[in-house]
Amino acid sequence: MFTGIITDIGKILELEQRGDLRARIGTSYDVDGIDIGASIACNGVCLTVIALGRDPQNWFDVEISAETVGATNVGGWAVDTLLNLERALKVGDELGGHIVSGHVDGVAEVVGMRDEGDSTRVTFRAPEELAKFIAPKGSVALDGTSLTVNEVDGRDFGINFIPHTKTATTWGSVGVGDLINLEIDTMARYVARLQEYA
Repeated sequence: MFTGIITDIGKILELEQRGDLRARIGTSYDVDGIDIGASIACNGVCLTVIALGRDPQNWFDVEISAETVGATNVGGWAVDTLLNLERALKVGDELGGHIVSGHVDGVAEVVGMRDEGDSTRVTFRAPEELAKFIAPKGSVALDGTSLTVNEVDGRDFGINFIPHTKTATTWGSVGVGDLINLEIDTMARYVARLQEYA
């Protein structure tokens, strides 16, 4: 489990197709504190660490199945792609965002951007089947970042990015047309399911 609070910006150092896709991700995390088999959310995708190293910088390797590549924006990753990283939640950690599983539900598209003071309002278009789970003032995880929805208009929804979020994550370099990993709030999923039986 994760919280959607990004703790590092990683960079893809290598990509190799070996049956599954294998990625080497550079990080500022201390690799001495990461175990083989640990879960790290990479742009919101929960991936398992299979190797670790320090040459020329700290890095970890993950394997990504074809199913995950097809259901997320991983297919657009390339060497030097920057990734929002978060280590798995530990008992006693502060829950600053919301409960995030790292299981991406679909891919949203950036369809609009405008500056509002020092912040940036970004409009996303959700897949039709996920739009019903997104509500004003509700939570979503986008590329692994816990965010609050400002407004909803059909499949489109808006998020306001403050300057800190733009510098502490990859959101400072987002552009119209970008495809973004979307994980809906688990609570919203259960509420919608319960309403089917009301």
